[in-house]
Amino acid sequence: MPWQRHVLDVALEHDDDGRLVYRQVVLTVPRQAGKTTALLSLLAWRATKWVDQRLIYTAQSRNDAYLQFTDNHVPTLERSTLGRMFTVRRSNGSESIRWANGSTHTIAATHETAVHGRQLDLGVLDEAFHLVDNRMEQAFKPAMVTRHHPQLWIVSTAGTADSTYLRQKVDRGREDVARGLTSGACFFEWSAADDLDPADPATWVSCHPALGHTIDLDVIRGDFESMELAEFERAYLNRWTHGVTSSPVPVSTWNRREDADVAPGDDVCFAVDFAPDREHASVAAAGPTGDGRHVVELVDRRAGTDWVVGRIIQLWDRWSPRAVVIDQVGPAATVIPELEAAGVVVVTTSSRDMAQACGRLFDAVLNDKVRHRGQPELTAAVAGAAKRRLGDAWAFSRSSSAVDISPLVAATLALWGATTVERADDEVPPDPVLAVW
Repeated sequence: MPWQRHVLDVALEHDDDGRLVYRQVVLTVPRQAGKTTALLSLLAWRATKWVDQRLIYTAQSRNDAYLQFTDNHVPTLERSTLGRMFTVRRSNGSESIRWANGSTHTIAATHETAVHGRQLDLGVLDEAFHLVDNRMEQAFKPAMVTRHHPQLWIVSTAGTADSTYLRQKVDRGREDVARGLTSGACFFEWSAADDLDPADPATWVSCHPALGHTIDLDVIRGDFESMELAEFERAYLNRWTHGVTSSPVPVSTWNRREDADVAPGDDVCFAVDFAPDREHASVAAAGPTGDGRHVVELVDRRAGTDWVVGRIIQLWDRWSPRAVVIDQVGPAATVIPELEAAGVVVVTTSSRDMAQACGRLFDAVLNDKVRHRGQPELTAAVAGAAKRRLGDAWAFSRSSSAVDISPLVAATLALWGATTVERADDEVPPDPVLAVW
C-alpha cells in the first residue's frame, strides 16, 4: 500500500556512504492498517541486504511475539520467493529464522535482559503502547553500538494513560517534525485530528491508510456501532485515550437503555456511596418499572458528605423504601450508625454481595432489564469506571477509576437492594407516582 511504501522509502534512506540516515524510527498507525506486513518486509529486506545481520522482534509479551513469529512471519516467508533462502528453528526458547547469508531473525521477551550479551542490527518494538518505561530501548541500543547500520523501530497504535514510553516518543516525534529535523530519527503518524467527529466516515478516511486497499468503510462502520467509543477511537482513529479506556459496563449498551420518561413504581430502594476522598457523595434509587424491568436513578450528588444523613432521613420519611443499602467496607459506612439511630433500615453489603451487585447490574444492562434516565453524572461514572478482582468475580474499583464513580456504585447497590432485600410485612409503600426526589 502507498503508506507502507512511503514509510520504508523514507526510513531506509541512506547517505553517500551507504549508511542509514535514521537510527530510530517511530511509527504509529491505526489497527488493521498493515503494519505487520510492513514490518515483515523490513525484516526480510534487512536480513538479505547485508550479511550476518542480527534482527530481533518483540511484541507486548514473548508469547505475543512467538505467535506473530509462528503464525505470520514464518508461513508468510515460506510461501514467498524467499522461501529457499532460510531455515527455521522452532525449538522453544530459541526460535529463529536463519538465512543462508548468516543473518538471523529471532524474537525476545520485553525485559531489560532480553538481548544481554548479543549484538543487534535491527530491533523492532511492536505494540509499544504496552511499554511503561524505556528498559527495552536501554537493552537494545548498547547492543547496536558496534554495528554499521543499526536501527530501532518503535511501532504501535496509540496508547492509554499508562503508555508513558510511547507517549514520550510520539510527543518528541511531533516536535521533531515541527522543527523540520531530517536526520537521526524519523517519525510517522496517521491519526485523526482532535476536532474531527469520530462518527463521521470522512474522519475515518482522513486517518486510516488501509481504507480503500484492504478494508472498506462498512468494516469500520460495523465496529463503530459495536465497540466502546474510546476503544474505537484508539483502534481506528489512532487517538490517545486517557484514564480508563474500557468500562466494565459497555457504554454504548448503557446508552441504549436510556429512557428520560421512565420512573420507578411503588417499591423503591435507596443506596449511598462516597468518593474515596469524600469530596462527593451520591444517593441513588432503584425500583421496578412494571414491565419486568427496573430503573436506576441518581437522586442526589453533592460536594462533601455532611448533607447525606439529613437527605436520607428526608427520603426515608417521604418514600418508605425497602431499605437504604451501603457497602459495609466502603467509605460511606461511617454514616450507618447515625442512620440506624434515626430509624432508617440500613442493609450492608459484604464483598460477596458487592460482586453479585456489580454482576447483576452488568447482566441487567446487557439483557435489557434495566432503564436509566440519561443523567450525565451517572453516565460519566459508567464510562470512567474500572474494575477490581474479587475472587472469580469483580466489582467496581473506586480508586482505579478515572472519575468519581459513587453515582454508579450507589445505583448498583440500589438495584441490588431492589431485587434482593425483602420488604417488612408491616410496611406499606406509597402510591405509585412519578418520582420527584
